Amino acid sequence: MDKDVLAVISAVSPSFSKGQRKIARYITANYDKAAFMTAGKLGVAAGVSESTVVRFAADLGYDGYPAMKKALQELIKNRLTTVQRIEVAKDMMEKGHILETVLSSDIEKIRYTLEDIDHAAFDAAVAKITGAKSIYVVGLRSSSYLAGFLGFYLNLIFEDVRVINSSAASEIYEQIQHLSRDDVLIAISFPRYSRRTITAMQFARGVGATVIGITDTETSLVAQNADIKLYARSEMLSFLDSLVAPLSLINALVVSSAQSANCDLEAKFEKLEKMWAEYEVYEKHE
Repeated sequence: MDKDVLAVISAVSPSFSKGQRKIARYITANYDKAAFMTAGKLGVAAGVSESTVVRFAADLGYDGYPAMKKALQELIKNRLTTVQRIEVAKDMMEKGHILETVLSSDIEKIRYTLEDIDHAAFDAAVAKITGAKSIYVVGLRSSSYLAGFLGFYLNLIFEDVRVINSSAASEIYEQIQHLSRDDVLIAISFPRYSRRTITAMQFARGVGATVIGITDTETSLVAQNADIKLYARSEMLSFLDSLVAPLSLINALVVSSAQSANCDLEAKFEKLEKMWAEYEVYEKHE
């Protein structure tokens, strides 16, 4: 279903039974908490039976309660404030088991990303990167660290790589003003999505450049404004976003681009090693 859960509830509400109205009221007022509840817990919170919750999801048109729960989680990704995220995290994580919960969650996100990856889109992204005249990378706020990492390694392989990391919209446009149809813009953004990243993507498409979007879901504005879309799972953990799966995807993108690049990679790194040694970039081990 394309509509968010609250819109569906509002549209169908005139036909609700007494029990369904209780569920609807609870979800509408507490959708941030309901998104992470089991059917049983939601039933207790709303004052109805678990079977009533399951039927409620089916009556809304979802293929079972898990589908409605997933839709609720998609809904809240870009809505929750930092304070709300912290409150939700208190309910998600058992006290004393945060380490296991976070690491297990990250492992799961990488596994889901691998299972869902579009190999054709990945290969197309590599081909565009290796064939581009100039490569621009944009990622703001928490995604700026992903953009910086990607830009750092692409710069070791390709001659013209530019990382756009300004916080001012006017400065971003100044840095991408020379974009052309021979160039590639790689845009990275996860909930809550950066407005400046989206406008940079729209500018790039306007001049005919290829836009590669790295984001979490096909419903995001990043995906909607990208020519090539790469998805990695990223869900909130308290006040922060898990960027483990996106970073793993970026690692694969760099390695594949290096192997596909039309250059002598060994010669490039031999030159770099000599430079690093000459200027003592790294600590020596005797």
